Amino acid sequence: MTKHCITVYTKDYSVFSDIYEEIINTPFTENEEKEIEGIVVSESGEVPADYLDRMRNKREVAIMYIKDRDITIMQHGQVFEILMPINV
Repeated sequence: MTKHCITVYTKDYSVFSDIYEEIINTPFTENEEKEIEGIVVSESGEVPADYLDRMRNKREVAIMYIKDRDITIMQHGQVFEILMPINV
């Protein structure tokens, strides 16, 4: 299944956690950037099929799964990336 990526520009998990539901319920157009509660969030387009596998092999990447929604969240560097099905 094709997924798209929403990038959240914060390294603070509690900040990310506070705005997560709002982010996934906000409609984005391709490459659109928005500010949610002072945090920059951007739609980063579709991700290649092997992107998650490549990121999984990096030691500095933390990966979380939301199985019932088929959402993957990765944290690395100064960002969180939310990978979700196109139809969500």
